[in-house]
Amino acid sequence: MSGTVAVLIPVKAFGAAKGRLAEVLDGQARADLARSMATIVVAAAAPLPVTVVCDDDDVDAWARSVGADVVRVDGPGLNRAVEAGMEALAADGVAMVIVAHADLPRATRLDHCAGFDGITLVPDRHHDGTPVAVVPTGTGFRFAYGPGSFAAHVAEAERLGLAWRSLLDPDLAWDVDGPDDLAALEG
Repeated sequence: MSGTVAVLIPVKAFGAAKGRLAEVLDGQARADLARSMATIVVAAAAPLPVTVVCDDDDVDAWARSVGADVVRVDGPGLNRAVEAGMEALAADGVAMVIVAHADLPRATRLDHCAGFDGITLVPDRHHDGTPVAVVPTGTGFRFAYGPGSFAAHVAEAERLGLAWRSLLDPDLAWDVDGPDDLAALEG
């Protein structure tokens, strides 16, 4: 994969995913939704190579079944998982990584996010989160997922002196975190 662009998708254990939807979906429905959305994101990555980073045997098996490579981490933690995935891809010679979250049910393609020499940040529709970030390997970029991640990622790019751009994409901006997101998606 030397010199290539690759997609990294952090995927939480399906059975533990989407806890904020517990008031509207039971455990099996949340797991099914998480798996379905992750499958959509993997498909949207084509034709780029995909690596899933996870800490769960079921997610590992699912990822391999959909043609993705897998990087295993020991325990949960989104920032740590993404950093481990970035390190593994850099060691494989990947130059640019598209980090795409697994909860983007409207994703149809990711390749258009690459093509900029610096950092590309796709804000969520609330301009708070970062459902997609494109980061060159070897820059020392520190991920800061959680509330306010978009602003934190902009600040990190500026701290490193790296050029960055905001890419507005209404399909990639639509992540599913809470009941309102799910209701609006279905409505």
